[in-house]
Amino acid sequence: MTTAQQQRQEAHALLDTLPEEKMGVVYDLLETLAEPSFTLENAPFEDEELRPETIAALERAEAALARGESVSHDEVLREFGLKH
Repeated sequence: MTTAQQQRQEAHALLDTLPEEKMGVVYDLLETLAEPSFTLENAPFEDEELRPETIAALERAEAALARGESVSHDEVLREFGLKH
């Protein structure tokens, strides 16, 4: 059996262990991976102007990142119970 086949079997087994409340997140992720047209890269451009409070929130986020205040990808996965 190839590695891809093993991974597919293991992924199916992992899906069977997930609690119901996490299935929506997993489904959305799989749908995005399976259908590339759903990616942000292919999303239509929106030329809507940003509201002042949105601009302020983005500026606060950029400043926090510049100060090194961020959450790693692994931390996010752990927070959602997707990584031990």
